[in-house]
Amino acid sequence: MSAKQNQKLAERSIPGMMNRQERFAQTERADDIGATLKRIVTYFMGEKTLAAGMLAVVIFGTLCGIYAPSLQSNAVDMIAGEKSGVLIHTLLLMLSVYLLSAVCGLLQGLFSVRLSQNVVKRMREELFGKIMELPVCYLDAHSHGDVMSRMTNDIENISSTISQSLPSLCSGTLTIIGTAAIMMWYCWQLALLSLATVFLTLAATKILSEKVRRFSRQRQMLLGQLNGTVEEMVSGYPTVVAYNHQNITTEDFCATADSLTKAGIKTDIFSGVMGPAMNCISNISFVMIAAFGGYFSVKGLISVGVISAFIVYAKQFGRPINEIAQIYGQLQTAIAGAERVFAVLDEEGEDRSGELLAETKQAAVTFKNVRFSYAAGIPVIRNFTLTVPNGKKVALVGATGSGKTTIVNLLLRFYETESGEICINGQNIQTVAKSSLRKNVAIVLQDTVLFSNTVRSNLKYGNDAATDGQIRAAAEMSQCRELIELLPEGYDTELTGSGANISQGQRQLLAIARAFVADPKILILDEATSNVDTRTEQAIQDAMQRIMQGRTSIVIAHRLSTIRDSDLIVVMDQGEIAESGSHESLLAKKGKYYELYMTQYAGFAT
Repeated sequence: MSAKQNQKLAERSIPGMMNRQERFAQTERADDIGATLKRIVTYFMGEKTLAAGMLAVVIFGTLCGIYAPSLQSNAVDMIAGEKSGVLIHTLLLMLSVYLLSAVCGLLQGLFSVRLSQNVVKRMREELFGKIMELPVCYLDAHSHGDVMSRMTNDIENISSTISQSLPSLCSGTLTIIGTAAIMMWYCWQLALLSLATVFLTLAATKILSEKVRRFSRQRQMLLGQLNGTVEEMVSGYPTVVAYNHQNITTEDFCATADSLTKAGIKTDIFSGVMGPAMNCISNISFVMIAAFGGYFSVKGLISVGVISAFIVYAKQFGRPINEIAQIYGQLQTAIAGAERVFAVLDEEGEDRSGELLAETKQAAVTFKNVRFSYAAGIPVIRNFTLTVPNGKKVALVGATGSGKTTIVNLLLRFYETESGEICINGQNIQTVAKSSLRKNVAIVLQDTVLFSNTVRSNLKYGNDAATDGQIRAAAEMSQCRELIELLPEGYDTELTGSGANISQGQRQLLAIARAFVADPKILILDEATSNVDTRTEQAIQDAMQRIMQGRTSIVIAHRLSTIRDSDLIVVMDQGEIAESGSHESLLAKKGKYYELYMTQYAGFAT
């Protein structure tokens, strides 16, 4: 569960953290509102019928709401004897108008929900499709949480804005204009007196909002500290207990909790004042209408019915002002979210053009004077030249950050070289379509990646056409046949939470089996046995020898025991080849490899 979700759960039990907070929430603003709105409109253009229907219903419903009080005025005047007419007809008409207004409200909800879901569905599909086209370097350079937030939170904000805020904004704006116009038409003097209280409402909202925002920011900061303390204590509980720090940890937690409580109380007080303050201002407006309306009635300027209508109109006028003030912030946040979504959609997708990799059984890989930098001016690979002969096993070793994994990224074209070239059988991979290149390479990463699907589907991930016989043979070769058969449903067992229901070692073995099923020309093992116990590692090494027979293999490992039998060991240091040779020859040189070896097996300090 993310930190943001944890925070939401915590907020539910803290005073003043629910609906009233939304009124005072910090809003996000888009950098280019105009351009973003234009792009949002293009999505509505694809739903013209729903958009037009929703707008028509909003307009008609608003007109009904504005017209109803005037009918009430006529009915009151008929009862008071100030106006002639059939009272029952007026009452029936007023009832019909109110019913139509209610029906319009229902239809408005149906139209807006359907419209928002259609727009968001299209936007979400486009965003997901774009993410699937993005180069790996984009996802490496951007927080995964940020990318996921655009798919979930930002899209959800847009959805709720279209379904709730947008209709309310249209209805509220029309209500304010229509109500003000009809009040001015009835009696402009009383209308101006009634509207004067609007300034009191705006002033009170501004003052209280500033107070609440200040204490809300303080509370959010303290809430984050509190969540961090709890998470740290729970995850490190054995250490806390081992050092008898329970009391100290409890004191720190209580101190933060006390500060959070004080901030929550202050926020609750000021946010709680908002309702009574608005009611007080509303009552002042009613008193002014009653007093001055009575005076104007005595003078013959207006009737008693108009006074009753004014009371309704005054309330009807003030309500949308508060709603629009709240909706404005939600709209800003939604537009900012849409801008972030469009920023991803505007990213340049991965170039997948190119020719097919030549169909041959051989796969000799050659690196020629390769240079690469993640950040401009800071090369991580310098003049890297290496030949991996067909069917041979070459191991890359070196300290963390020496560039071993970067070489693999360049071979798979996750990143492009700055200079130099990488060839397979003499064919420059820059001219090869990435799909064709990657189809001929299988990789087992340091961090095992499985998907929430059956074991069988995970094993077939790199080769959809694999038969059950091939899958079982691969499981046998990777020493995971027994563990699969011990699972509740064998190969049809569902892996939940990306394989969370099996151990890390088992996930590693399944990832290796998946590479076997893919049957690639080139096999890359990046720390392939780093999460497997010694016994399992030895079994995997035996299987590796079988599958790497006649297959070009590149192995990256810090544990030198896994690569002693390699045809060639390449020692990397700061992006360059420091030395290369067999295990025995490198030990005899007593260079970098010798230092690494002695560090692991003689207990020397790193």
